[in-house]
Amino acid sequence: MDKKIVLVVDDDADIAKMLKVRIEAEGYEFMGAMEGKEMLEVLKIKKPDVILLDIMLPNMDGYSILREMRKCEEYADIPVIILSAKEKKKMGDLFALEKVTFFIEKPFDTKELLEKIKELLEKI
Repeated sequence: MDKKIVLVVDDDADIAKMLKVRIEAEGYEFMGAMEGKEMLEVLKIKKPDVILLDIMLPNMDGYSILREMRKCEEYADIPVIILSAKEKKKMGDLFALEKVTFFIEKPFDTKELLEKIKELLEKI
């Protein structure tokens, strides 16, 4: 059985490194991107099973990236977990139309995040 793939899109290198270690420790394959255009290129290489997406990114914000991704039928069904320092109550409605699976505020509990990832991947 192939490993499930988790794509982390975050421009904070420390968060990305920490998530890489934790995601791989759970037995998943880690893929990373530091900004939106890079994420869209990574999607062409290998389709992830779930995406962790920051909102505040250079060049293209998370919302714009998500809208672009959802336009492509091949990627439209990939579950997305939004990671953001912005409050959910302020941003949640914006993402409701884009089929976001979970919205997690930074700083986040890594254990809780990994439980959400596991929950999503068990449904696939």
